[in-house]
Amino acid sequence: MLKIVKASLVIAAALGFSGMAQANVNEALANICTIVQADDKGELRKKMRAVESDYRLKLKDYYTGISCNGNSLIRTAMLANAVDVGSLLVKKMPKSDLSAPEADGKTLLAWVSEQGLEGNAITAVVNSRL
Repeated sequence: MLKIVKASLVIAAALGFSGMAQANVNEALANICTIVQADDKGELRKKMRAVESDYRLKLKDYYTGISCNGNSLIRTAMLANAVDVGSLLVKKMPKSDLSAPEADGKTLLAWVSEQGLEGNAITAVVNSRL
């Protein structure tokens, strides 16, 4: 009987920890939109390192899952004129992901031309990467 109780506790603990890990990733990324809008490159680097070391996730793994008022992180950086953070994000993303359509079906460059942000410094970094 004692073995059954111990086994049940171990299974319950294991299931609880996996659910907590997902919640902790969401908590770790909770204020990333604010960091991008504030153009705080140091804090963004710190957050990216923490998520990578704690959860083994790179930017490309969670980039598409984050939306800041309906925009991706790079689009948010462009709208906030957060050049340092936007440049870092562009450099950390794979080229294939930069040219792929985002959630709304538009590529980053198509969205830039639609918004009239061709003169933005982050756009120059995107163009140099593509």
